[in-house]
Amino acid sequence: MMVAGMTPHHQEVCMDKDPLEADRIIDLARKSVKKSFYALGTTITLTAFGTASEKDLEDAYHLITAYEDKLTVNRDNSEIMAINHAAGKHPVQVSTGVYRLVKKAVETSRENSGFNAAIGPLVKLWRIGFKEANIPTKQQIREKMTLIDAARITLNDRDLTVFLSKAGMELDLGGIAKGYIADRIRSLWDSRGISAGIINLGGNLLMIGSCPLHEDQKWRIGVQNPWQRRGAPLLLEKMGPCSAVTSGVYERYFEIAGKKYHHILDSRTGNPLRTELLSVTVFTQDSLIGEIESTRLFFAGSIPDDWGKGRSDLYGAVFVYRDHSVHKYGFQK
Repeated sequence: MMVAGMTPHHQEVCMDKDPLEADRIIDLARKSVKKSFYALGTTITLTAFGTASEKDLEDAYHLITAYEDKLTVNRDNSEIMAINHAAGKHPVQVSTGVYRLVKKAVETSRENSGFNAAIGPLVKLWRIGFKEANIPTKQQIREKMTLIDAARITLNDRDLTVFLSKAGMELDLGGIAKGYIADRIRSLWDSRGISAGIINLGGNLLMIGSCPLHEDQKWRIGVQNPWQRRGAPLLLEKMGPCSAVTSGVYERYFEIAGKKYHHILDSRTGNPLRTELLSVTVFTQDSLIGEIESTRLFFAGSIPDDWGKGRSDLYGAVFVYRDHSVHKYGFQK
C-alpha cells in the first residue's frame, strides 16, 4: 500500500477568528516530521503531524529495533531463536510482550486458516526471497512437514514459557510481528499526544487519527497495482484511522524454467499456495489483526460469507486476481 495525496489542501477559515491565528493553527496541524530507515528486512517510514518531534520518531525507531532483536529469526540471538534452539529439549522463558505475541500466533495457527507460526522449517527449506532460493525435493518437503504442527507447541501462561516439543521445530512469526510492532508504535505515540501520523513498515500501514491534509480528514490509501511499478496504485480508498495490510505474491518470488514460486507457503502441501489471487488488502482497526486477516482471506481465495459479521474492527477488503478482476467488500458508503 501507499499513502496518496500528501499535498496540503486548502481549508476554509472561520471568519470569527483572527486569520493569521487561524493560519498558524492550520499550519501546526499540517506540520510533520519524517524518518526513514532500514529494519525488519524492509524500508520503514514514520511520519507524525502536529507537535510531534524528532525525538518521538527516534524513540519509535529504538522501539522497532528492540522488538526486532527479540523477534527475528534471521539472527542467532533473539528470544524467538532461543525457543527454536531449545526445540525438543526444554521450555524457554521469554519476556511478557514476546509471550503474548507468540501465544496469539499459536492460537491463530491452530485455527488452520492459513497462518502457521510453526512454518519455520519450510521457510528455511525454500529460502524464497533470499539468493539461496531453490526447489526442494519431495522427500525434503515431507521431512519438514513433520515439524510444522502448531498443536505441538506448549505454552505456560504462569511461567511465560514456550516449548517446541520436537527437535527441528522452528517458530517464524512472519508479518504478524510487523503488525504487533506497528500497534506498539501507535501506543507510544498515543501516550505522547500525537494525534495524527503514518506508520509504514514496508507496506504494512497504520494510519493514526484524522488526516490533516484533506478537508474531509480522510487518508488516501492506495492498493498497489501488481502489474505496475511499486507506488502505482490500482485504486484509492478514503479511510479514517485504520491499518491497511496486503498479502501478495507479485513481489517476493523466484523463477525457474519460466515458472514462478512465491513465498506464501501452504502448510497442507509444503509448497507455495496454489491460487488465482495476486493480492488481498485488508483494512482493520489494528495492524496485528490486519496481518492475521490478510493471510486468512488470501488462503480462503474469496470473502467468506460471515467475514466481518459482529466485528467492528474489520472495515473492508480488496481482492485482486490474476485475470485482472478486482472485488471489494465492506467499506462504509
